[in-house]
Amino acid sequence: MPNAHRRAMAFDYGTRQIGVAVGQTLTGNAEPLTNLRARDGVPDWDQLARLIREWEPNVLVVGLPLNMDGSASDMSERAARFARRLNGRFQLPVETVDERLSTFEAKQHLKDQGRTPSSYRDDPVDSLAAALLLQTWLSSQSKET
Repeated sequence: MPNAHRRAMAFDYGTRQIGVAVGQTLTGNAEPLTNLRARDGVPDWDQLARLIREWEPNVLVVGLPLNMDGSASDMSERAARFARRLNGRFQLPVETVDERLSTFEAKQHLKDQGRTPSSYRDDPVDSLAAALLLQTWLSSQSKET
């Protein structure tokens, strides 16, 4: 869908939490949305369906936590499986993006704002990490158009 305005929803996959962000290709901006609880990587699919109905994304983006050398990890395999399940359940195109260091970058961003690591438990960084990986994806889209 090159040159078309698309709304995207991104996921920073984790076994206990999944960060969610939204953005769109028109402005190229991404915003953190929410953190979904997960049990061993499985979200509340009904809650996820409500978010998708509310935001009506045209594409879903899932971050792949690859190893620093670019090879797949156990977690990236699980994230890829999550991406396939999203596609199967919601019949939307799903793209993946290399998310190496997105959580680190999100924590650094909050640290720069004066937040301490102890506050991450009360206010997790996962949705911010999702926004950062979505920003990467959006930037790659603007280069394609």
